[in-house]
Amino acid sequence: QSFKLLGFLDVKKVPCARESVLYGSVGSLVVGLGHFLVTSRVRRSCDFAVGGFICTMLGYWFYCRYNLAQQRIRQRMIKEGMRNKVLFEGSSLDPERKRTGNEGSDS
Repeated sequence: QSFKLLGFLDVKKVPCARESVLYGSVGSLVVGLGHFLVTSRVRRSCDFAVGGFICTMLGYWFYCRYNLAQQRIRQRMIKEGMRNKVLFEGSSLDPERKRTGNEGSDS
């Protein structure tokens, strides 16, 4: 089943959305309950809970998306390296090939 947050954000398909909402919910509960236990003011605690939800959700969203982007960059670099390994293996451009003195006369 698909769950859409705010009518447009499909939590199931968008990377990091599900975890962000879950961590935001926990952050909201912790901040709201903590503020209520300290001050005993219900309305103000609800305001803090909403703020805690937004801050926690956005904080984890950016953290997760940053890590996802780094992971995709690393995967792209590894994929390119594997492609280059296959292309250049055994040729004069192969960095792992040992250089010998008579290599220039092979051509």
